[in-house]
Amino acid sequence: MSADITAEKGVGGAIVTPSRRRRPISRALTWVLVAPFAAWAVARVAGLEQGSLATQLMTGTPYVAAGSLVPVLLAVLTRNRAAAGVALVTAAAFGLSVLPRAVGAAETSSGPPLRVLTLNMLFGEADPGTVMDLVRRLRPDVLSTQELTPELVGKLDAAGIGELLPHRLLAADAGARGSGLYARYPLVPLEGLFRPVGHNMPAATITFPGVKPVEFVDVHPYAPLGEDVREWAAALEALPPADPGRIRILAGDFNASLDHAALRRLIGRGYADSADRTGRGLIPTWPANRRVPPLITIDHVLVDQRVKVGEVSVHTVPDTDHRAVFADLRLPRS
Repeated sequence: MSADITAEKGVGGAIVTPSRRRRPISRALTWVLVAPFAAWAVARVAGLEQGSLATQLMTGTPYVAAGSLVPVLLAVLTRNRAAAGVALVTAAAFGLSVLPRAVGAAETSSGPPLRVLTLNMLFGEADPGTVMDLVRRLRPDVLSTQELTPELVGKLDAAGIGELLPHRLLAADAGARGSGLYARYPLVPLEGLFRPVGHNMPAATITFPGVKPVEFVDVHPYAPLGEDVREWAAALEALPPADPGRIRILAGDFNASLDHAALRRLIGRGYADSADRTGRGLIPTWPANRRVPPLITIDHVLVDQRVKVGEVSVHTVPDTDHRAVFADLRLPRS
């Protein structure tokens, strides 16, 4: 072992001071950790995700955002100023993308209420008793269902849904294709509003007392798996934009999170995500009732920017892999 030897006269000996060898973490290793987070942040902010795998991975952005603080700490500890700068910018970009979903608040308005409940029924397997309990407790004006089968329609009828939500526009079908709207007020089928791509997506005009008719779309594109990622993107692109002359609500299983550029483009056409507005945008809705807890947020109620959002809550329903989303809305006065 090398040593620095300092001899001082008159002391009667030499003072031996061992050299201090630093063993810093390699700067290259720091960049290896910083670079993937930076690349993910660029892809998220610029909407660069392409293909099925990248699209699916993008739903994990909130977790990557939390992890982006680790490269910041590592770069600071290794005194790598360049890496620290990149890591800080990366963490800031993630923060601006993710944190606003958790800091919203309920909006107050004296406008007419519209309560919306949406739930993917998992091939018609959702427990009808729990669905009816939610309908009785939350008193939705509209229930938007996905993966609604004829068998489940019969079970809901037997459970008394017709007494609480007597109006309906159903496109029930086997497997994942079926969907349907139940409502407290009259529904009129809305033809030609958009070209559905994917599963059945019924649209209707709903007439509420003292309010102009509201247009409502039950949304359920294909999941972005394999080749279906093209149809998924096309389905979101085909959904109608907000219209200044009417109020439009889109609710359902979008198979997309707020970290997908395709969904952000749709929202940018005049909508707002109700959960995002009220600080509930990070509550995951899928997968429910599994060994792992819900991880990602892909079920949404999108509202016209003029609509106020008073409350959003998420509810677990047995025998389906999605959680129900409830939004208590206030419509603008006519």
